[in-house]
Amino acid sequence: MSDFRQAFIQFAIERNVLCFGEFKTKAGRLSPYFFNAGLFNDGDALRKLGQFYAKAIVAAELPFDLLFGPAYKGIPLVSAIAIALAEMGRNYPFCFNRKEAKDHGEGGVLVGAPMQGRVLIVDDVISAGTSVRESVELIKTAGATPGGVVIALDRMECGSGELSAVQEVQQMHGLSVTSIINLNDLVAYLQHHSGLAQHLQAVQRYREQYGVNY
Repeated sequence: MSDFRQAFIQFAIERNVLCFGEFKTKAGRLSPYFFNAGLFNDGDALRKLGQFYAKAIVAAELPFDLLFGPAYKGIPLVSAIAIALAEMGRNYPFCFNRKEAKDHGEGGVLVGAPMQGRVLIVDDVISAGTSVRESVELIKTAGATPGGVVIALDRMECGSGELSAVQEVQQMHGLSVTSIINLNDLVAYLQHHSGLAQHLQAVQRYREQYGVNY
């Protein structure tokens, strides 16, 4: 596991973004862990989060021309990532959308740089894939090309069928999905941290029951 992935897990635990226990998911499953990216909610946390996304993007060597953050969670994410990439000497334009079109001033639903070229969609997690689908439609309508998706966590568990939510997005839209960490990274982290050993078996059982290997 890359050093930045291990550091991200530690960071998420310290911020109580990643918690262990028993949590009911939208699918009605009892998950032994919970990830709430909304708790990256101050300036320093957002700065560091942007840096982790940037490292994942660079490590994956993703080809893109523009960063796009879907409203609302994607707006601070795309802003932080653009700053982090610029600090690494990689200056990219970014934009985001409004939930409702503005009928005065500059108008429209898009804010920021012009929507053009290959567009990298930024989000926190992929659950049902609704946000990605809406983003793809918006990007294509604007005449640009969806170029991929980057998220914080890939839970690697089956969605509505045998595929994971990430695999469903990849199959439906033909897009690559990159994550800072996935469930395999979390298991590896727990295996090497004795203070969290009590959670390892529960996470492994959950992966055996609902997990998808890839």
